[in-house]
Amino acid sequence: QVQLVESGGGLVQPGGSLRLSCAASGFTFSTYPMSWYRQAPGKERELVASISSSGDSTNYADSVKGRFIISRDNAKNTAYLQMNSLKPEDTAVYYCRAVVWFRSYWGQGTQVTVSS
Repeated sequence: QVQLVESGGGLVQPGGSLRLSCAASGFTFSTYPMSWYRQAPGKERELVASISSSGDSTNYADSVKGRFIISRDNAKNTAYLQMNSLKPEDTAVYYCRAVVWFRSYWGQGTQVTVSS
């Protein structure tokens, strides 16, 4: 079955960096786009970044452009989100998502807290 497991979250000071990982299994990872979402307390889940199956094409929310970088290693079945210049408003639970055979799969999420 499809499984997505996020890791790498934590507490970081404003201006700091974190790298999130999403380990995938149960499907042919290299043939599916991947995406990262986040959900802050009291807010709706929002798309942060997405990447094509090959990694050649990426898209970002305006709020993270120039600060976050999405990437993937198809040999390791893992997607990444490098987050730089973090701001308090980046505080949220971050989820990775895959749509496999028209069904949406989510990981359990990893908490990112940006605070001094």
